[in-house]
Amino acid sequence: MITHLNGVLEEKTPASAVIDVGGIGYLLSISLHTYAQLPDKGTVRLFTHLAIREDAHVLYGFFNQDERELFRQLISVSGVGGNTALAILSGLDPAGVKETIASGDVGRLKSVKGVGPKTAERIIVDLRDKVAKVEVGQLGFASEQNKQREEALTALVTLGFAKNSANTAIDKVLKKYGSDLGLEEIVKHALSNF
Repeated sequence: MITHLNGVLEEKTPASAVIDVGGIGYLLSISLHTYAQLPDKGTVRLFTHLAIREDAHVLYGFFNQDERELFRQLISVSGVGGNTALAILSGLDPAGVKETIASGDVGRLKSVKGVGPKTAERIIVDLRDKVAKVEVGQLGFASEQNKQREEALTALVTLGFAKNSANTAIDKVLKKYGSDLGLEEIVKHALSNF
């Protein structure tokens, strides 16, 4: 399984990105949320999900691991495929999807193209308990703060710390020092919690 790609962003559209890794160009299907986070050119790292079907191998790309996990939860619901899950993540940002599912807002899910009332209800029933475990405080961060939080989490996981422990350490830092800290400060303070 390909878990992530780190390479040069050659091309991006609202629906796809091409990353050159060692001379091989990988085409990834992406959400609008991921598209908005990507630079126009340069080195990028995208987390991936590989779907192998009878007629195709499709590589999906995500800006962070939380978005990928939410995608995987969505495709675990009967009747929700990769394209529908990407449409949901494009119509609502990941925090918005979690909030919508947790609150049981069928109307908001139905507003996404390709999601009917039965599918929206099935998503809410199947995922409400999984999404409800997300701390409410995480939904309140602004997108820039979320980005710094995700980058700090990625840095700590890359250093070898468990994701759950890293999440807890980052939460403690943000609670103690506030959410205005820069990436380096978040990581530095989080490391002192281990």
